[in-house]
Amino acid sequence: MTSPTPVVELVGAGFAYEDGPAVLTDVGFAVREGRAVALLGRNGGGKTTLLRLLSGGLRCASGKLLLDGAEVTYDRKGLTRLRTSVQLVVQDPDDQLFAASVAQDVSFGPMNLGLPEDEVRLRVTQALAALDITALADRPTHLLSYGQRKRAAIAGAVAMRPRILIMDEPTAGLDPHGQERLLETLDGLRAAGTTVVMATHDVDLALRWADEAAVLSPAGLRTGPVAELLADEALLDAARLRRPWAVSVGRLLRAQGLLPEDAPGPRTAEDLDALLDRVG
Repeated sequence: MTSPTPVVELVGAGFAYEDGPAVLTDVGFAVREGRAVALLGRNGGGKTTLLRLLSGGLRCASGKLLLDGAEVTYDRKGLTRLRTSVQLVVQDPDDQLFAASVAQDVSFGPMNLGLPEDEVRLRVTQALAALDITALADRPTHLLSYGQRKRAAIAGAVAMRPRILIMDEPTAGLDPHGQERLLETLDGLRAAGTTVVMATHDVDLALRWADEAAVLSPAGLRTGPVAELLADEALLDAARLRRPWAVSVGRLLRAQGLLPEDAPGPRTAEDLDALLDRVG
């Protein structure tokens, strides 16, 4: 069965910043609808650059970016077409928030699309509700907590109703409760049809949350099922990532005869509790 055409895809992509060495070389990365994708790699390894190439914030020095199989042009028409399908939320919300109030900030993107006022208001209302920050609509952005600013920045992207939502380290700086709330929000967005790509260095989060992983190492980018890639010791070493705790637990359970060799291991603490209840 032939896979559907990716929504967005980098083909043979390379990039280097001015007067610097190559950050990415000959990278291929495809994002298909309906998946949750974790992009992992060491700090400074090119994750943010890759996300900016994928969203059109940077232009490939070599290779190309495709949207629905057609090469993206970097004129106004081409970028508008891309950004109605793909939205990037940067790591620091203060780099993204600039309007006086939350609602004004969330409305900026839809207004720039030239949408009717009623449609803009509807999108803002729905985006605020999706991020559970309706009560903050009139709050000045500079008075928000860090977690609230993160949610407001995501709401601004959601208001564009993208097919692909790309997030750079969205859980960075959040306490455990804030991380849980954000993951619940992302689950809601996925259920509503949004495909989410998340850059993270948290292997435990990636294993728990994602369907697929894309791991950046000096050897290039490797993609595949998240549980398979995060059990690959050589790949993790090359990318300077540690082994997820759940992978270690799965190996221990197999060594003790508590889990069949071909059975998937736990990916969350809840999975482990359920497995131990069954074997106990």
